[in-house]
Amino acid sequence: MTIADVLMLIAVICIWSLLLVNVVLIIAGYLFYMENEGRPVPDIEGEAPFVSIMVPAHNEGIVIVQTVEALLALDYPHDRYEIIVINDNSSDNSSVLLGGLQQKYAGRQLIVINTDAVTGGKGKSNALNIGFAESKGQLIAIYDADNTPEKKALRYLVGEIMHDQSLGAVIGKFRTRNRNASLLTRFINIETLSFQWMAQAGRWKLFKLCTIPGTNFIMRRDIVEQIGGWDVKAIAEDTEISFRIYMMGYRIKFQPKAVTWEQEPQTLKVWFKQRTRWAKGNIYVIVKNTPLLFNRSAKNIHFDILYFISIYFLLLTSLIMSDLLLLLHALGYVHTTIAGYSAFLWVLAIILFITGTFITLITEKGEMRLSNVWIIMLMYITYCQLWMVVAAYGLYNYVKDFIFKREIKWYKTERY
Repeated sequence: MTIADVLMLIAVICIWSLLLVNVVLIIAGYLFYMENEGRPVPDIEGEAPFVSIMVPAHNEGIVIVQTVEALLALDYPHDRYEIIVINDNSSDNSSVLLGGLQQKYAGRQLIVINTDAVTGGKGKSNALNIGFAESKGQLIAIYDADNTPEKKALRYLVGEIMHDQSLGAVIGKFRTRNRNASLLTRFINIETLSFQWMAQAGRWKLFKLCTIPGTNFIMRRDIVEQIGGWDVKAIAEDTEISFRIYMMGYRIKFQPKAVTWEQEPQTLKVWFKQRTRWAKGNIYVIVKNTPLLFNRSAKNIHFDILYFISIYFLLLTSLIMSDLLLLLHALGYVHTTIAGYSAFLWVLAIILFITGTFITLITEKGEMRLSNVWIIMLMYITYCQLWMVVAAYGLYNYVKDFIFKREIKWYKTERY
């Protein structure tokens, strides 16, 4: 067996191991969705707890009014929640728009914090810490500035977390509001449903673990106080705080009936910047938490740590290596006796990918369309291949920022 054969075999084993893990998560997630469909969300007993809803915003004038008005319209006692918008060093008309909303809804608890280049402009984590210092809620909910939550979203999140004291946080689901805007947003919609929410559902079903997304979640105030707020060095502040909640002995639950709708990038350039930033942020979390693999008290989250390591390092390396070896074999530069066998497994992997992804879509109303099969096939040969570039570039940026000790800054995702 040649060196090329050995490398190819290692790559195939790694890829298929992760593919099978994904299949298991899909099956478990599907079962969770079926069970949850007929299970009522716990009611809020007695007086509703006071909730502080925080909205970090940087140059969000295009969407901020719609978001705040959606939050003001939530099906939750109006005197039992406050909305805190952290208008973080914005240079657009956000301050004027938010001031107008405060006048229009003078009887509501709408607080606007305007920061400048000295106090703000240092990323989402810093903005959340500023908002938290002004909050007074027993529970803290977070929504991104481009969100329009469904009316019962907050009520569902509160009902879940108050029903079970072992829960440190409860996450809802975000959906793609502009999913029909372009082919890219259709890809993102499928990616979100399949690789975000089905994986979350599967991990909760199997391990009682979930990772906080950046929006539409609720957590206990005393947890935020005990962990000292959000890590200002973390770009993926949602994933980072999840691991600290785990280490406190709490669980994070997924409640898919709590839904918010958000905008997604409509151009490849905006998408690439957003996703490389996410990749860089997740790599920071991986590096920070990898030592927990050797900590027995953290054994309940070893799966999540290994899962993230596998995705961002093992899978990325294996895909690049296998693609490169197949290309070099085709060009005659290297010889591998298992190239044909690897090609067969590659085709089989594609079939499993398409089948598994389509199965995840049938849990959502309106998504079980034959046209989605063709979208998924096209997605595999285009969008999914770009993920390798995103992950590699995110790793490069992480290393570069670490070496030059660059300060965390806001990256403004273009709104429409």
